[in-house]
Amino acid sequence: GPRRSIVYVDMENVLVDFESGLLRITPQLQRRYEGKEDEIPGLFSQMTPITGAIEAYRLLTRHYEVYILSTAPWNNPSAWSDKLRWVHHYLGEDAYKRLILTHHKELNIGDYLIDDRLKNGAGEFRGKLLHFGAEFPDWNSVLDYLLPLRNEENPESSD
Repeated sequence: GPRRSIVYVDMENVLVDFESGLLRITPQLQRRYEGKEDEIPGLFSQMTPITGAIEAYRLLTRHYEVYILSTAPWNNPSAWSDKLRWVHHYLGEDAYKRLILTHHKELNIGDYLIDDRLKNGAGEFRGKLLHFGAEFPDWNSVLDYLLPLRNEENPESSD
C-alpha cells in the first residue's frame, strides 16, 4: 500500500508532564539547579504522562509511522537514559526503537511534528508543525486533526 505518513512527537509537555517531575524533587535540589532544572540528575525518570498522551500515541501508531523526537539536555547524561526508560515504561512495544534524541529536529524528514516549542529545529521542520499548547491546545485537538474519522462507527475505514 501507500507509504504511511510520518508523525514525530516531542516529549516534554507533549507526552511528558515536565512539572510532575519537579514536584518530586527536593527543595534543596531545586535551589541548587535554579534556572537549569533540566540538568537535575534523575529528574526525567520522575515524570508522568500528559493527560490523554499515551492513548493518543497508541491511536496514532495504527494509522501513521510514529517516532518520538526529543531533545535531551547536553549536560545531563541521566536525562538521556531516563528518557529511554520513560519510553520503555509508558509506551513499550508501541515505541520500540522509535526514540530519536537530537538538538536538530529540522534534519528529520517527515510529515508532521507535534511539539510545544520552536526550539532545537522544531520551528524549521519541513513538514507541518502541530504547535501543541497553542493552535493545538491538547491531545483531542491533535487527534481531531490527524484522525478526523476516529469517532465514526467504522474505525477501520479511516485510513
